[in-house]
Amino acid sequence: MDITLASLTHLLDDEGLLAHSSCDPTPVSGVTFDSRDVTPGDLFVCKGVAFRPAFLEAALSAGAVGYLADESHAAELAALAPDVPALVAHDDTLRPAMADAAAEVYRHPDRDVRVVGITGTKGKSTVAYLLRGILDGDDPYSTCGITGSIETFDGLERFESRNTTPEAPEVFRHIAHARDAHLPFMLMEISSQGLKYDRVRGLSLEVGAFLNIGRDHISPVEHPTFEDYFASKLRIFSQSEVGIVNLGCDHLDRVLAAAGACERVMTFSVDAPGPVCGTAPDVWATDVHPSLGFISFTAHTPSWTSQVILGMGGLFNVENALAAIAICEVLGIGQQRVREGLSRAKVPGRMELVESGDGQCVGVVDFAHNEMSFEKFFTSIKQEYPARSVVGVFGAPGNKAEERRTQLPAVASHYCDHIVYTEDDPAREAPSDICAQLVAATPAGQSYEVVLDRTDAIRRAVDIARAGRAAGQEAVVCVLAKGNDDWIKRGTTFEPMVPDAEVLLKALRSTESL
Repeated sequence: MDITLASLTHLLDDEGLLAHSSCDPTPVSGVTFDSRDVTPGDLFVCKGVAFRPAFLEAALSAGAVGYLADESHAAELAALAPDVPALVAHDDTLRPAMADAAAEVYRHPDRDVRVVGITGTKGKSTVAYLLRGILDGDDPYSTCGITGSIETFDGLERFESRNTTPEAPEVFRHIAHARDAHLPFMLMEISSQGLKYDRVRGLSLEVGAFLNIGRDHISPVEHPTFEDYFASKLRIFSQSEVGIVNLGCDHLDRVLAAAGACERVMTFSVDAPGPVCGTAPDVWATDVHPSLGFISFTAHTPSWTSQVILGMGGLFNVENALAAIAICEVLGIGQQRVREGLSRAKVPGRMELVESGDGQCVGVVDFAHNEMSFEKFFTSIKQEYPARSVVGVFGAPGNKAEERRTQLPAVASHYCDHIVYTEDDPAREAPSDICAQLVAATPAGQSYEVVLDRTDAIRRAVDIARAGRAAGQEAVVCVLAKGNDDWIKRGTTFEPMVPDAEVLLKALRSTESL
């Protein structure tokens, strides 16, 4: 049976989301809020602070059959398009109405695809990619759709992501594509913003994983307080059948209490089993041994115990691997498939090892970009490269997460012998102003400098490491926060850039390098 504007009206009316509605019998085949993406048969959503009535005109010209708007825009848009069917939400229910409409129009695709949601202050992308490597096996893009901060793939579309969790119409469209492409799994990084702003409203998760919680994304345009941030992330359990919880996370008692909303809870911990908040881990690791570019450990699960080789560095990634193993336990994925997938694990821009031609000079590129990820990253670097000095290259983004400008210098100064501050998605702020705030937060006595151009900053870090080696001190160059991005946000646009790993590799292997 067709989904029509009338049937959507009845659905949204029953949920108390509409102020005014239309009973037009016109079929609806899609939902979008971007006039550039409209295809004939779509319902167009008039949303956002940047919305302009001209966007509705463009959408209707492209074939939109009706629109969803809030009361504050209703009169203006009705005058602009008096004969066009309109669904009008209350001013505070536009987002829920958009999400519910999208789920209905795309026929609740999460009922036919096994959806795994992953949230946490750090590690979402790594866990998603470890899972993808396990589930896809030797045939990439064969089994899993994925949405997250690195890439979006749904069986039909594949592109570099801009948002960790897209808006609800995109979420349900991607899962519908996965269903139609016969992909059995969809792996989703679910951000605090995605949970707070109803981007995943109505989405049924077979598994919802909570990795950790730390202070991040606290600013006037994101989360006003840590409580708001934390409460938003905990919402993942309200729509998960099985909850996965890291017993090593902060505020564990509250996380476990929220996970009680799930039908079942599975826990993991890096440490050997022992009750934490009265709970012993279902999955844990022992005999952890790092080496250059990989880590070995013994994994203990309810169904098997065996040595695992994780094909990437970073001791903190043992925790991420355990999260993936716990999720696989729930999904019924066996030992051999898990071990093989983890052995070849590579996550773009995460603990990416870059070496000079002779293998003597080392650099690491990682997406670490907040207080928690910096602490875990540098702790691991010091353990894995104990004899080397550390040169760090990083900045802080503009117009968001302002606490990072004081947190990152404080953490990095505990571990770095020298810091090179540079640009990192400055958005509408001047990179020089952001770097000045980083400098102001740098502890007294810490060696640092500012090189605004990111490529030049990486080259400068390599030069510093080269000078140290000439004096008998090996170094590891750590380039942080952008990962494998090939774009940088300046103003409101995304401009192309050479990924950090490419710049670092060229610098390390050039005739002028170490």
